[in-house]
Amino acid sequence: MPKYVIEREIPGAGEMSAEQLREASRASSAVRDELGPKELQWVNSYICDDKVYCVYIAVNEDIIHEHARCLDIPANRISRVKAVTDPSTGE
Repeated sequence: MPKYVIEREIPGAGEMSAEQLREASRASSAVRDELGPKELQWVNSYICDDKVYCVYIAVNEDIIHEHARCLDIPANRISRVKAVTDPSTGE
């Protein structure tokens, strides 16, 4: 399945407490379970000042949009990952 990076504009995201992040994670996982864990897998998220970057493996972009709609959170930009590189790529 394709991998995607989702950019979410969420003002103040970087100031969320550990409990707020825990609750957001639980809500996200619950919606994912309803939509179908085989169709949508959350890999991880990077919390920045006013943005959150989430990595998902999904059957298509539509299910990512539906996940965001159900959670009432933005999915401002969804980019399909074409390749992954790291320091070992150059070895």
